[in-house]
Amino acid sequence: MYGKIDFAGEQWWVGNLPAHVSIRFKQMFKGIPFAQVPPFIVKDRVSFARDLEWFVSRYPMEFTDRAAKRFADQTQAWRDDMAALEVLKSPDYRSGLITGFREPEAARPHQLRAAEMLRQRKNLLLLDDVGLGKTVSSLAAIADGWGLPAAIVVQPHLSTQWITEYINRFTHLRAIEIKDRNARTLPPADVYVFRYSNIDGWVDYFEPLGLKTAIFDEVQELRHGRSTNKGVAAHVLRSVVENAIGLTATPIYNYGGEIFHIVDLLSPGALGSWSEFTTNWCSVSGGHWVVNDPTALGAFLVDEGIALRRTAESEEVAMSLPPLRKVVLEVGWNEGDVETDRELQVKLAQRVLRGSFTERGQAARELDILMRQETGIAKARSIAAYVRTLVEAGECVLLGGWHREVYRIWNAALADLNPLMFTGSETQPQKRKAKAALMAGESKLLIMSLRSGAGLDGLQKVVRHVVIGELDWSPQVHRQFIGRAHRDGQTEQVTAHYLHVDGGSDPVIMSTLGLKASQSHGLLNPWGEVSQSTEIDESRVKALARRILGLGKAHD
Repeated sequence: MYGKIDFAGEQWWVGNLPAHVSIRFKQMFKGIPFAQVPPFIVKDRVSFARDLEWFVSRYPMEFTDRAAKRFADQTQAWRDDMAALEVLKSPDYRSGLITGFREPEAARPHQLRAAEMLRQRKNLLLLDDVGLGKTVSSLAAIADGWGLPAAIVVQPHLSTQWITEYINRFTHLRAIEIKDRNARTLPPADVYVFRYSNIDGWVDYFEPLGLKTAIFDEVQELRHGRSTNKGVAAHVLRSVVENAIGLTATPIYNYGGEIFHIVDLLSPGALGSWSEFTTNWCSVSGGHWVVNDPTALGAFLVDEGIALRRTAESEEVAMSLPPLRKVVLEVGWNEGDVETDRELQVKLAQRVLRGSFTERGQAARELDILMRQETGIAKARSIAAYVRTLVEAGECVLLGGWHREVYRIWNAALADLNPLMFTGSETQPQKRKAKAALMAGESKLLIMSLRSGAGLDGLQKVVRHVVIGELDWSPQVHRQFIGRAHRDGQTEQVTAHYLHVDGGSDPVIMSTLGLKASQSHGLLNPWGEVSQSTEIDESRVKALARRILGLGKAHD
């Protein structure tokens, strides 16, 4: 025997290893620091037992009675899961699930497969492309009474849409929409719809409600894990339910390390501890945890049944969604609109690069805000002229921005076109009114914040042109925004217009987007073109500071 294995509670103890076996063990289980010596403590999970089975076939070890029982249970559970998963993955598989939907509503085959996968696995990260009906997939799993009562957590602007356009339309379930943080005893219901903005006020009521299933819509909201109040509350909710599903087409908004927090919420331990995940999958680049091989990680998540991903082009989906057309165009810089404080820019840039830790952080935030707003203002009139051309040609346009001053310029320049607003400054009733007005043809222009309206459905019936008027650091924000129009139900080709200037923050942001896009692409397309992460030596704001000081261009 080459060592001894024990199991206690939620972890494994592996000790008494000879030096050469210890080295091989650390090489295989890379979450263990290489400098550590036995005994090793490893978090319990099915995947560890599976890998340990192979290791002890090469290096036999002595198991305690309780370790032997846990080992046998975990390895058999893995075999059972994989066998059932292979059946569900088969191209010839046809679901027999009766959803309990209201007639004439019905779930599509790919939506039924996702519903059955949740029922079998008890947890799932559903990564279907924008507009493929992830909402319907999750409801198909619970509409017949399975996994009830359920909690659905959504972005604030989507709670009413979930109830009126999905739960009431597709199912017979009784739903209660929770709009506030005033925690109290709630009447019995099948579904409770919470908001990410209020779930932390209800943590003491999750268990008394007897919840069995949690559905996290736009689960990228939880990409920062327990560092936010909503992240802590989401973990409390997950701890009291048996089943959990996360819905998103854009799990990574910034860097690949974010995927850990999402997966660990839905499938606790599936990626090991944070230390194990970063050791096995990541490296630090520009102060961020970057996944070294997004394609391999994406394949792992899908192969293990942790995630499910389909696109509009998938044979299973068989949709006729027209391909997206992209236009990337440089527009003019209107110097007269910008009051550039060059001295302040230089001071902030110098602090970003040379100041103390505290000074660097504060200066970076201020410089980011200053430069992005200046850039948006400088190109605002050029973008307004571009949008006017589209609208006067009879097209309905969705225009995305971020800063209030930019919105002011757009509204003034396009006032005769009756622009509608859907940003962070509008109330939920005002947003619903703006959407309804656009749908009714009262205007052909909707100005929307890039980070507002995720998951909003219906715009595809009227919008064919999406204009990105201000760039976001995250390509997934752009993807979500374009998905307001390019989604299931769209019968015309959608054109996404990326408008940028050769100045301000735009050149640096466009350079940085190459890294972020590579992180997301590999995870979401593990069998497509191989996508390695792009190296970047500086953080995004340091690159911006260097550009301001003339110390070199952003690293491509």
